[in-house]
Amino acid sequence: MRIRRLQLKDVEAVSRIEAETFRMPWSPQDFADLVKARNALYLVAEEEGEIAGCCGMTIVVPEGFLSNVAVRENFRRKGIGEAMLRRLIGQAREKGVRDITLEVRASNTAAIHFYKKIGFLSEGIRPDFYQQPREDALIMWLYENGRKIVP
Repeated sequence: MRIRRLQLKDVEAVSRIEAETFRMPWSPQDFADLVKARNALYLVAEEEGEIAGCCGMTIVVPEGFLSNVAVRENFRRKGIGEAMLRRLIGQAREKGVRDITLEVRASNTAAIHFYKKIGFLSEGIRPDFYQQPREDALIMWLYENGRKIVP
């Protein structure tokens, strides 16, 4: 497996993965814009000559907002999502990110378990955050060195 930065040539493949994974997927243009954005850090995983997954975040130092982690169905349960996310976190730390946050559907137990395995903690709820269907989101945080930093 090879993990690298998202490039314009990956946009169509990543968009298809997004559409297969999420109820309200991002468009190809959304991903194209992220390739050019200075505050975006997006990675893809290549496996068997194909784009197997994508993950990324928006960075406003000292925080990062994890936008998505998506792996093609036939590549799931092989550690690709975890490898991408751990690489993303490492690169974000190099850019000065201390704390990373995300939202996840409250009913998405598989994703919640995945994020907890990485070290994210549930810190609250955003009522009615998601549409199609309407659902609350758990707000999760990954803190620097596993501890909450209080200013």
